[in-house]
Amino acid sequence: MALLSVIVPVYRVEEYLAECLDSILGQSFGDVEVVAVDDASDDGCAEILAGHAAREPRLKVVTLSRNSGLGAARNAGLAAATGRYVWFVDSDDWLPEGTLEAVAARLADTEPDLLVVGYARVYPDGTRRYESLAKVTGGRPMPDTFTLAGQPSMLNVLHIACNKIVRRDFLAETGIGFGPGWYEDVSFSLPLMLAADRIALLDRDCYAYRQRQAGAITQTVSDRHFEVFPHWERVFAFMDEHPAETGSVRPLIFQRMIWHYLSVLGHSHRVPKMRRKEFFTRMAQHYRRYLPPAGYPMPGGAAGLKHRLVGRGAYRLFEALRAVKKGRLDTATRTSQPRAATPELTDGRGLAR
Repeated sequence: MALLSVIVPVYRVEEYLAECLDSILGQSFGDVEVVAVDDASDDGCAEILAGHAAREPRLKVVTLSRNSGLGAARNAGLAAATGRYVWFVDSDDWLPEGTLEAVAARLADTEPDLLVVGYARVYPDGTRRYESLAKVTGGRPMPDTFTLAGQPSMLNVLHIACNKIVRRDFLAETGIGFGPGWYEDVSFSLPLMLAADRIALLDRDCYAYRQRQAGAITQTVSDRHFEVFPHWERVFAFMDEHPAETGSVRPLIFQRMIWHYLSVLGHSHRVPKMRRKEFFTRMAQHYRRYLPPAGYPMPGGAAGLKHRLVGRGAYRLFEALRAVKKGRLDTATRTSQPRAATPELTDGRGLAR
């Protein structure tokens, strides 16, 4: 049994796949297996996987007969994994050199159910922005292992799967896995943190999280952004099943849910314009349905005002506030830009091309 199984779902990533695989298999730490799941990719990924598998016995390829989505592909990889710990690595990302050795050392030191690592966002121009775990520690000394109830600041860490390394038997014991649809990380990461008795941290740049301009769901206008709602329903269903273990952090998770909905709706490249009111209505319904009896920590300033408008179901006021804010930003942008040195090209009607 390998210490670590790295599960790599694969779909339409032929441009990035070899780099991802090489970044894992090429590291000096060798007690690792890679389970690549070909989610019926219709580009050249199958050939890349076959070539790597022929040279590298630690690579196992699972092929799905039809495209099933990221969550299902990860679940299929988990079913085929044999390592003591599992790590879900997206096939357009990569692991920096030395990562596996550092992860293995931290796992040996702490023997956690869940290890959360630092990561860096890597932008198309090559710049990196490290996402430190200081937002959890606040500069304070931390115990080697802890629970979410003991360190609720863990909720400030982005709820993604790729910065979390999980004991495989713990997943089997709890039955936690990935649900279908977009935003599948929500209903995986939060129950994971809620259920773990031993959470550990590794504040090191362990993961290169590629920020793609095309193809990312965060840059896609689609009705599929409504799929965020069932995932949060799964989170609250999990808490309802484990009230004693989750009650103390329920208000904070409620706050995080509303923050997430507002982030989705506030992004101009996600919810279609004609469905914004419907999305807001669903958000307000969840606000009323899941609001803790004793309330929750209300954010201050403009964020708190948005929360209150959601609680009241005041869509028109919400949109009016958004329009005012957008107008101010547009005005600030126009006044801060220098006058162009050359005339703007037009299409003959005075409209810019």
